[in-house]
Amino acid sequence: MPRKSTRLTFAVLATGAGVFSMLQSLIAPALPTVQHALHTSQSTATWVMTAYLLSASVFTPILGRVGDLIGKKRTLVAVLVTVTIGCLLAALAPTIGVLILARVVQGIGGALFPLSFGIIRDEFAPAEVSPSISNLSAVIAAGGGVGMVAAGPIVTALDYRWLFWLPVGIVAVTTLIALRYVPESPSRAEGRVNWLGAVLLSGWLVALLLPLSQASRWGWGSGRVVGLFGAAVLLFALWLLAEARSRSPLIDLRIMRLPAVWTTNAAALLFGAGMYSIWSFLPGFVQTPSSAGYGFGSSVTAAGLLMLPMLIAMFCSGVLSGRLEPVLGAKKLLTAGAALGAVACGFLALWHDQQWQVAVAAGIFGLGIGLAFASMANLIVGSVPPEQTGAATGMNANIRTIGGSIGAAVTSVLVTGHLQPSGLPYASGYTHGFTLLALLCLAAALAALLVPVQRAGRISRTPRASSEGSPAESETGAMMPR
Repeated sequence: MPRKSTRLTFAVLATGAGVFSMLQSLIAPALPTVQHALHTSQSTATWVMTAYLLSASVFTPILGRVGDLIGKKRTLVAVLVTVTIGCLLAALAPTIGVLILARVVQGIGGALFPLSFGIIRDEFAPAEVSPSISNLSAVIAAGGGVGMVAAGPIVTALDYRWLFWLPVGIVAVTTLIALRYVPESPSRAEGRVNWLGAVLLSGWLVALLLPLSQASRWGWGSGRVVGLFGAAVLLFALWLLAEARSRSPLIDLRIMRLPAVWTTNAAALLFGAGMYSIWSFLPGFVQTPSSAGYGFGSSVTAAGLLMLPMLIAMFCSGVLSGRLEPVLGAKKLLTAGAALGAVACGFLALWHDQQWQVAVAAGIFGLGIGLAFASMANLIVGSVPPEQTGAATGMNANIRTIGGSIGAAVTSVLVTGHLQPSGLPYASGYTHGFTLLALLCLAAALAALLVPVQRAGRISRTPRASSEGSPAESETGAMMPR
């Protein structure tokens, strides 16, 4: 039975997931400072971001599945401890190599997302599940925005190391509260961890994401990029074969074939491409000196403040979606969120000469992010058996990240493909990039239209009742038109 008091549990989950989301974007504006302080090159400093991305991509679905098997609270506490250690190591890192290692450790925190969604589903009353998932999604989305806004002031007032010292204290306290007050979920999956599947999953994710993140430096036609893409295809095929043959698959492929799951994941891939690219390139756009023919020459702090409308909008719309979802349905909210992203990017492609225009576009995109994040999570959680919640939501987060890597890589080609004599991109590069992102978000909205309408009450099924049905039964019975 769900516990009566869930506020403290939600506070713990929101704090942990919010801090991890903040760590994703917090260090990005400070990379030049890190490069100078640790006496390294720009290409080496970028590994501070790349290592985190790869680590999170590998551990998010794997530890989500581990939580389904051995207990979500136990896994949550272990992940929080690991994130604390990673932040402490980063704050004390004497060299760039140690900092990169610390970011790999921090990336394990990606599992906080699927574990938190699973705990909410297991512990909260049925009527609280959808609003709580929406609220948590709003916190996750806003965490990335907080990172962009807060990085400049923290580095200016203190030092880049405080970007990690502050999370150390927050996550350490959160860990102690979680250990004492978060209940262990009663729903457990049967079986064991398929380590062969875990290794193959890790292999194809790294082989795919690494060349996407480094292709602009290595060259798209280089042997490393082509070879890694080829390895990704091979390892992906082997992973599918291993999972199909396993009695205890890491990711149940039957679950991934559910109509609501694969259509939501398709929308996540496309919307993630737009979202992560905006986060990556819009701050750089506003920091470009006006002598380039565009941009405003903003400082890191000023650029972060210009992103403030996005932060506020994504949090408000994420919270609001929890109230709208019972009325409109998660499918309509996902479609609307992706469409707002397309409108924002189209607006930027046409109008970006004034700071207020960028601020308005950022706010519109923030509204889209809040709606899309919350509805994706609700669609996945409401479509899979409880014992598959961690693995399924972990893969959804991963697919969004993969989309972000693809979008950022392609946008980088458009933006930096032709440079001015000063070394800065031409304005047309950004215009083409924003246009591409608008098309990707529009495609995400079209994919969202394919999501089946969920049967009312599907998310409210009790763990015991849900676990009695097989994935195959869920595939035929989970999605029924109203």
